[in-house]
Amino acid sequence: MTASVFSAERLLFTPATPDTGAIPTIFAFPNEYSVGITSLGYQIVWANLAMRSDVWVSRLFTDTHEPLPASPELLGFSISWELDYVNILSLLESLEIPIRAADRTDAHPLVFGGGPVLTANPEPFAGFFDVILLGDGENLLGDFIDAYKQVRNAGRQTQLRHLAQVPGVYVPSLYEVKYISPDGPIQSIEPAFPDIPATVAKQTYRGNVLSASPVVTEKAAWENIYMVEVVRSCPEMCRFCLASYLTLPFRTASMEASLIPAIERGLEVTNRLGLLGASVTQHPEFDSLLDYLSQPKFDDVRLSIASVRTNTVTENLAKILGNRGTKSLTIAIESGSERLRKIINKKLNNEEIIQAAVNAKAGGLTGLKLYGMVGLPGEEPEDLEETVAMMRSLKKAAPGLRLTLGCSTFVPKAHTPFQWFGVNSQAEKRLKSLEKQLRSHGLDFRPESYNWSVIQALISRGDRRLSDLLELVRHYGDSLGSYRRAFKELRGKLPEMDFYVHTNWELERVLPWSHLQGPLPVATLQKHLADATAYFKEVEQAS
Repeated sequence: MTASVFSAERLLFTPATPDTGAIPTIFAFPNEYSVGITSLGYQIVWANLAMRSDVWVSRLFTDTHEPLPASPELLGFSISWELDYVNILSLLESLEIPIRAADRTDAHPLVFGGGPVLTANPEPFAGFFDVILLGDGENLLGDFIDAYKQVRNAGRQTQLRHLAQVPGVYVPSLYEVKYISPDGPIQSIEPAFPDIPATVAKQTYRGNVLSASPVVTEKAAWENIYMVEVVRSCPEMCRFCLASYLTLPFRTASMEASLIPAIERGLEVTNRLGLLGASVTQHPEFDSLLDYLSQPKFDDVRLSIASVRTNTVTENLAKILGNRGTKSLTIAIESGSERLRKIINKKLNNEEIIQAAVNAKAGGLTGLKLYGMVGLPGEEPEDLEETVAMMRSLKKAAPGLRLTLGCSTFVPKAHTPFQWFGVNSQAEKRLKSLEKQLRSHGLDFRPESYNWSVIQALISRGDRRLSDLLELVRHYGDSLGSYRRAFKELRGKLPEMDFYVHTNWELERVLPWSHLQGPLPVATLQKHLADATAYFKEVEQAS
């Protein structure tokens, strides 16, 4: 792909002219341009860098790039998907930069990274990054650049020790991890020097002006989409959910100060609008936002909504979305079992799910996609039967509505109450059982790969010993067999795969991310976990 893709961009901000002596910076997305430019997080960080006159920033993707500086001082990566690490290593090699942070010298740029993957658990990637930015970028990015400017002409180690003082800036090489044995659990994680903070806290932006696309292009994976962040985090706090727990507290964009100005700005350059957030319809003024978007002047606007809470699917919402080019809605139910939904804190009953389907059809939508999960802690075979019964009830209640159940396997995530659970080893069989039962009733079932869930769990619960493993796997391919081959090759140097993926961990264990502070303290997560496990016991006693 040639750089002509950049000429198709319509910018909604004014880039600064770099000063003489501006910091030469490469900001990369480790995937193709069409994917990277569809990431709102990537867009926002790039625009913030481009609006600084003290930074000269060039963009780099796997298939194209802007003119790159010959001697960059900073090289940043925004990471949205775990397996994109392979592309990070390839891009580093293409720039003749050692892939291991320990092998870089003062002649190499500082390699930094951010995004949801690294904020959740950066440890498997610790060997590849000099610096990792944890949390929201609104203030963190500027603090990082300003701190770098203070030590710009110093040696690499001086730079890293200075940057490690900035809240939210994590320098993995300045923390020593000790293990009970080479292939055993972690014993301790301590700063390497007395002046390095013992913990690094994820940074949280608390303003009520949230993000909106600084660029619109027909070359994006979602062609000409203009994205507006309506809410950040989710108030529901389902106990497995990274999108809720990692990004707390729940924040909403101001209608007057954020949403309306952003929407009007974007609709000057495109008629395709995407409303983003983990729980968009729970914005306190969502009905007012819908009324605003129902005005005749927006009749040609194509509207899509990232996620809709099930009990907020009204006939009016379905009608408005139908009139704005949306044919179907997506809702997350997790399970058809009310018992299991109580364990995971999914505040939803079966009547609300059925009503959502009825309302979607009555409002003129043609499809409803539901998201479910197998292998959730506390799940029993009967819970799967209830999911089948739920889908049959929906089919009966809303005949003619195209129903799809997308289903994944529970994967434990850092900073959530279920981080101590492993992947249920029966999950693959349960996916197959659900598929057989649902298809026999003519229902569309779309399971996510169980093998991918295993890899995801490995990375989401991994420690920094996995950097060696990931480097090996890169040459073998991204199949589960490749990971097993790499574990065999490294036997004795790190725990077995089951330790990371399937084992339930003791509450007292030092976690790979114990030195990285999320929004809630560990004691609070353990309290939420106790609430769930207490419900397991109630059920056992009742039976």
